[in-house]
Amino acid sequence: MFKIDALKSFVRANAHFAIQATFTKRYMRCSSVKQQLHDFKVQGKGEISSLKAQLSYEAAVALPTPEVIDEAVSLMPPRPKRIVMGITGATGAIYAIRMLEMMRRLNIETHLVISKWAMATLKYETDLSESHIRSLATASYTAKDLSAPIASGSFQHDGMVIVPCSMKTLAAIRIGFCDDLISRAGDVSLKEGRKLLLVVRETPLSDIHLDNMLTLRRAGATIFPPVPAFYTQPKDLDDLVNQSVGRMFDALGIFVDSFHRWNGFERQKKA
Repeated sequence: MFKIDALKSFVRANAHFAIQATFTKRYMRCSSVKQQLHDFKVQGKGEISSLKAQLSYEAAVALPTPEVIDEAVSLMPPRPKRIVMGITGATGAIYAIRMLEMMRRLNIETHLVISKWAMATLKYETDLSESHIRSLATASYTAKDLSAPIASGSFQHDGMVIVPCSMKTLAAIRIGFCDDLISRAGDVSLKEGRKLLLVVRETPLSDIHLDNMLTLRRAGATIFPPVPAFYTQPKDLDDLVNQSVGRMFDALGIFVDSFHRWNGFERQKKA
């Protein structure tokens, strides 16, 4: 005589779940269960209906096991290093261009925003076209596009650099006035606890400028005036730019070997 207990064991053994790519739901293969129930042609339809309801409930509330989660994580491809860059209208666009060129050689995924006044400044400081500068980045956006991925905290990145950073953008981030994509992305970087490097370009500095910098530093940002180092005995403008840009990469946690690092007082060999 067929026993209900045996039927329960059989149904439970065959009612497995198909785990989808998101691993957030499991679906019971109801058609398979129904087919098994029909094949056995057993009595006690009431008990079987109760069993089916129980199985449906268990399927709905089932969660992925630790083993399933570990397997899912192991199958995820590694994300490349990702940096967000904003270029504002302050002078010093050469730093941004040099960083973009180096990040491209380092295979770093870059997301670029250029403000309206940055484009005006670029025309005075470089012969490069806007299309060429944007082509150096993996993705680029207009400053008005507040729907861009980098405007959301769910967009993960390894740091943001605003280079050069105007005093207007500095003030906007300080008070959380996100009227364009650069200030919004900077504000998001702060609230998400991610690296935010502000390459401020202004001199001399007023009390307001210094107060804004101090507040942002206390909030977690790195204030980085591009002050050149002369112990490297720079031969030309490129040497000065490379040293400052190299230190910017240091602040972002990215090692580059494109400039001379201080190694203590070195004795010069006599000729």
